[in-house]
Amino acid sequence: MNNTQMAERSEHIIVGVDGSATARMAAEAAADMARRYERPLHLVMAVPRVVHDATAVGSEVFRVSSSELAEQQLLNLAGELRGTPRLSITTAVVIDDPATALCNEARSLDASVIVVGNKRTQGVTRFLGSVAGGVVKSAPCAVHIVHTFD
Repeated sequence: MNNTQMAERSEHIIVGVDGSATARMAAEAAADMARRYERPLHLVMAVPRVVHDATAVGSEVFRVSSSELAEQQLLNLAGELRGTPRLSITTAVVIDDPATALCNEARSLDASVIVVGNKRTQGVTRFLGSVAGGVVKSAPCAVHIVHTFD
């Protein structure tokens, strides 16, 4: 995809992450792409539902939700990827399945490309992975699949 094609849509490059090593590889590739094309990067983490948990430490009780944990992971990853030159990075935690979340975020931002990894799975989805396959089927924009396994 050249700069002219990227400019025809919004500037955003979207990448889905889930805390795994393969998602990290996809995020690093997306960050490289964002630097190369001088585009903002949008990190998306999908959670199936918000789960609240409480942990007692001594007399203190700490309450945390799965969406708060996901947001913290995204902020940490954004800080690590920002680098030099600094990237413009936004984040979103979406309560949905990953493929739907990525496609909906791409639609709402009118994104140029969605970046996903091809995490190894079993059966029919083994070639792309279930998330990558779902994104390819429903994406409103180009999809870049990063080779994330040997």
